[in-house]
Amino acid sequence: QVQLVESGGGLVQPGGSLRLSCAASGSIFSINDMAWYRQAPGKERELVAVISFGGSTNYGDSVKGRFTISRDNAKNTVYLQMNSLKPEDTAVYYCKADIRGIYSGNYYRTYWGQGTQVTVSS
Repeated sequence: QVQLVESGGGLVQPGGSLRLSCAASGSIFSINDMAWYRQAPGKERELVAVISFGGSTNYGDSVKGRFTISRDNAKNTVYLQMNSLKPEDTAVYYCKADIRGIYSGNYYRTYWGQGTQVTVSS
């Protein structure tokens, strides 16, 4: 079985910073893209940032210049450094990864973490 476990969420004041982590564990052969999504109450889930195995990145327009995605392939972990946080960044943040399992042949399956709450408020 493969699991994604997020950590690092919490309450922060506007202008503050948080760092989220997401670790993949289990019978993993390789991981392709890893990404962060978020979902605010009453809104659809949206892409925050994505990073390829080689380190290429893309960001949602609302977080460009403030958030940085990175990964440690040796640890099967992806990070999201969030700076200059705004109240509109308040949401549940989800980690997503495309993972090829040891026993799953030659195809990748998409896995999601359980989500971590980020609240930006004074």
